[in-house]
Amino acid sequence: MMIAASALLLMGCASTSGQSANQAAQANMPGYGNASGPASGPAPQAPNSNETIQIVAAENFWGSLIQQLGGTHVQVLSIVSDPNADPHEYESNAADARAIANANMVIVNGVGYDDWALKLIAANNNPNQVVLNVGELVGVPDGSNPHLWYDPAYVNETVYQMYLDLVKIDPADAGYYEQQYAALNASLAEYNGRIAEIRQQFAGTEVASTESIFVYLGNATGLDVVSPPEFMDAVAEGNDPSPQSIVEFENQLESGNVSVLVYNEQTVTPLTTQMKQIAAENNVTIVGVTETIQPPDVPFQVWMNGELLQLQNALNANALGQ
Repeated sequence: MMIAASALLLMGCASTSGQSANQAAQANMPGYGNASGPASGPAPQAPNSNETIQIVAAENFWGSLIQQLGGTHVQVLSIVSDPNADPHEYESNAADARAIANANMVIVNGVGYDDWALKLIAANNNPNQVVLNVGELVGVPDGSNPHLWYDPAYVNETVYQMYLDLVKIDPADAGYYEQQYAALNASLAEYNGRIAEIRQQFAGTEVASTESIFVYLGNATGLDVVSPPEFMDAVAEGNDPSPQSIVEFENQLESGNVSVLVYNEQTVTPLTTQMKQIAAENNVTIVGVTETIQPPDVPFQVWMNGELLQLQNALNANALGQ
């Protein structure tokens, strides 16, 4: 059974630690003990009060969050947003270079995911430009799993740093950004609450994934992602998995122990299609996920909560033997 990712949901609920939305927002406000701090380097030149802050996000999942934080005070361009393309294979162009050169702030994922953007930033070499490298912020080195936006802890830390950076660029409007930050934390509550629900109900349940995109979220929800890491990493990097990892993955899907196969719809290969078919033949429910926000015009938390709802429904159906 194939369950397509959906994103038509409302916001609400509790955070991952069972806090209320207000508690979750307070826990991340300045003065509440968050370890993140403002980016180092020279103070950026603040735009005039009647100018909007020009922001470029390498990918639309980070772009959505900074847009919600900046509100009417920012103009955000998200470069990678095509739902039909593999973001790992993106190649920059002259328009990207111009946008990054003119931006007050640039947000990159890092961890080798968007090196094209880092090269454009380096070529521009603007000391007054604020650059937020999420991988560096959360301490994930190059060569590691780059799908940081699938980790709720990394999302929380990044949102806080985005807030600090906006205040750094535009201190005159700090009160506005504080209100936006509190509102965004509250609207992330249902996403965080659903993660907590899945962890409470299904911790330890065996699931599989065609690539490493799901590993962070699998850990956050307490699920046991059993698919071979070598297979998942190879697919994510566009390489061929070893024959041994392919056989191991096939055996797992045929064992009857795996409840769900998480299938990345933006990195489709003949091999992942084969695994999807094996899963279907063995009554393993397939849940589709994507790397970039789909549909591209919905907020980050609506998209992510939609994927989590599909996962939760699949796990519930398997638990009921449906």
